[in-house]
Amino acid sequence: MAEQERKDEHDLVMRARDGDREAFGALVRKHRRRVYVTALQVTHNAADADDLTQEVFIRAYKALPRFDFRSDLFTWLYRITVNAALSLLGRAHRSRTLSLDDGSPLAVAVDRWLAMREDPRERLEARQLYVKALEALQTLKPELQVTLTLHVMQGLSHQEVAEVMDCAEGTVAWRINEARRQLRRKLRKELGSAQVGDELSRNTKEPLGLP
Repeated sequence: MAEQERKDEHDLVMRARDGDREAFGALVRKHRRRVYVTALQVTHNAADADDLTQEVFIRAYKALPRFDFRSDLFTWLYRITVNAALSLLGRAHRSRTLSLDDGSPLAVAVDRWLAMREDPRERLEARQLYVKALEALQTLKPELQVTLTLHVMQGLSHQEVAEVMDCAEGTVAWRINEARRQLRRKLRKELGSAQVGDELSRNTKEPLGLP
């Protein structure tokens, strides 16, 4: 973040702390999309992502007086998003049947990505694999699911994920390796291929429309 941008954001935070709703609204507009994308990647459901995003900014508004500027604002928002996501996954930890035919932002983004493949059979196979990979991801324990999402889909380093999830880098590395191992095992069992687990790492960033 550029120095001037950092100063401007600091000013918005201080004004929002003093009750300036317009300043807080500016912060929401600046960071809402990234919070929403993170929520969508965790829930794979547009309605849940909308609810989670709203909850994150409600929590952030209440907690803003305690924000101490020791980290970037968005790192702090990431942490709130992760805590809210873990809470949601803990309340409803089950595998949801996913659909890419519901017109959701996820479905539209994946279809746009698949359209770049010329072979219709290849598009169909990639689409089926994508759904299976996301369904398998949902069966992981919440901590594994969220850690892998932050690292693979959001592109955070081990150090950044550790800061967001308030754990050691070694824990992050273990969770990522364990999540990938479990995904490969689940997908190999279902689809009969030793390579399918790697598709999640190679092909999730672009269709999910990261900023």
